[in-house]
Amino acid sequence: MDERKAAAQKGKSLEDMMAYLDENGNLSSTPPDPAKRKTFNQDDIEIGVPKQKDPEPGDLIRRGSVTFFNTAKGFGFIKDLQTGESVFFHENNLSESVKEGNVLSFEVEMGAKGPVAINIKKEK
Repeated sequence: MDERKAAAQKGKSLEDMMAYLDENGNLSSTPPDPAKRKTFNQDDIEIGVPKQKDPEPGDLIRRGSVTFFNTAKGFGFIKDLQTGESVFFHENNLSESVKEGNVLSFEVEMGAKGPVAINIKKEK
């Protein structure tokens, strides 16, 4: 404790002990330039995640091609042509029979294990 007191510099002025933040958030020994000061409107600041808008009904319909279909078990996968996402489907959601390579229009809903295609229609 005596050693700390002896090593401490007495008589430091307030200016010597000051630290400033520059416009980038870095510590500096010089005060920031008032010309670079930014002002913000507190009403423009959003805390949290903004609400998403409900999608348009036309945006829900996707197009894709059948990459795999097991006729014995009645399920398969559709590759979305726009996103490249692979979506599961079951034959109960089909309006007509399909085979690999067919182009389909469909909607997606979240199932127990991930996205599932519903309202599947074969495009001609």
